[in-house]
Amino acid sequence: MLTLCEWLLFLIVVFVPLERVCALHRQKIFRKAWSADLLYYFLSGFAPKLLMTLPLTLLAAVVHRLVPVGYYHAMAGIPLWLRLPAAFVVGEIGAYWGHRWSHEIRFLWRFHAIHHSAEEIDFLVNTRAHPVDMFFVRFCGLVPMYVLGLAQAGGNRLDPGPILITVLGTVWGFFIHANIKWRFGWLEWLLASPAFHHWHHTNDGPELIDKNYAAMLPLVDKLFGTLYLPKNQWPVKYGIDAKVPSNVPEQLVRPLLLSD
Repeated sequence: MLTLCEWLLFLIVVFVPLERVCALHRQKIFRKAWSADLLYYFLSGFAPKLLMTLPLTLLAAVVHRLVPVGYYHAMAGIPLWLRLPAAFVVGEIGAYWGHRWSHEIRFLWRFHAIHHSAEEIDFLVNTRAHPVDMFFVRFCGLVPMYVLGLAQAGGNRLDPGPILITVLGTVWGFFIHANIKWRFGWLEWLLASPAFHHWHHTNDGPELIDKNYAAMLPLVDKLFGTLYLPKNQWPVKYGIDAKVPSNVPEQLVRPLLLSD
């Protein structure tokens, strides 16, 4: 808990001044649902890890039964500086599809809708996610890494690859949700910017939603036909039309109870 508190303090020290000086939209620091997002921040610090343990163990058991051991030994011999970028790219593609399925499959959307219910965007909205939603997208990103041997499951040595990629993605997630008006020029086509992800949260019209699913690489959206990044425009309206409960306990329980 202390580590989470220290990390939160760091985020506040970095992003609150940035969102005052470089604000895209004028809004209060303690905006609507800020306290709920703070609760999600602490919940997201441990819940996905608990949910991830058993599925990753089962995944490791399955792939080691289906894939020759020699293949994984050979992949483990690849230098980390080469294996890590490859794991990052395939992880991005896996997470892209996990995120996209969370929009396209009604059962998964029940959970993901909580994240998109934010009508004001800032760095802390990054943590507004149901544990099931966070687990699913993260798991989809890890599966191709382990199946292809770019991340090593089991053994006595901890593989730093998935840890580094997860930490990088988490840090970048706070940045691209931030209420700042920075643009990267041509670099936005290579690396996700706040503008890129703000368009993912837009509620400006049905023709603009369901775009920009990638966490860090816009070219993945370009590859699969979901990129939307106008040069000099930003969303006007955020959120979704569907009603989402305002309190966290009901947000956590309700998606598990709905049957439609």
